[in-house]
Amino acid sequence: MSVSACNVEMFPDIARILRALYRLILDGSLLKHCVASLFRVTVGFYLAIVTAVPLGVLLGLYRTLYRIVNPVIQFLRPISPLAWAPFAILWFGIGDLPAIFIIFLACFFPLLIAAVDASANINPIYFQVGANLQLSRWSAFANIILPAIIPNVMLALRMTLGMAWVVVVAAEMIGMKSGLGFLIVDGRDALRLDRVAAAMLVIGLIGLVLDRIMQQLGELESLRWKNARK
Repeated sequence: MSVSACNVEMFPDIARILRALYRLILDGSLLKHCVASLFRVTVGFYLAIVTAVPLGVLLGLYRTLYRIVNPVIQFLRPISPLAWAPFAILWFGIGDLPAIFIIFLACFFPLLIAAVDASANINPIYFQVGANLQLSRWSAFANIILPAIIPNVMLALRMTLGMAWVVVVAAEMIGMKSGLGFLIVDGRDALRLDRVAAAMLVIGLIGLVLDRIMQQLGELESLRWKNARK
């Protein structure tokens, strides 16, 4: 028997995959693993937003500070978030926190760079007008900075959410007892490739839904800010 024939036989057909998916839905395990993965992605993603975006705006507006900090950013940014997995487990133990930390790192630097670029490219005339109108710092942020950075940041959010979803699956393959990544490892160890393929199918579907949600949110936010500035 040829190698290619063996590979075809070893890969589960669509009927087996759907049956495995049905059983996972029926016993409630699929919902449990999906909730665990989505929880980790949500927490890590939002932690990155509330830290990276304000810091990026600050660095974009104060270029001297950015030049001081930038070497550190560029040193850390190319390091794969998964390379931190041994340290994450050592620091946080087994559980949700190591995966959340890895997701946070995966999202932090792309959001930081997007916020830096967006705020650094704001037309200085807007700030001059704000100074003439004697706008407070909060008013300047709400009426000048935020509308200017929203399009770039929303695009970065869409991209980083996809990265977070990819990273959580990989992170859950290391020392986790729940999540879609764990489901893949568990199926592999049990030689249940139909379960592995079913988990892959669900991962792809959820990733597609998350991307569509972020796309719609980005379009709505851009439209809202354009209307507000008219």
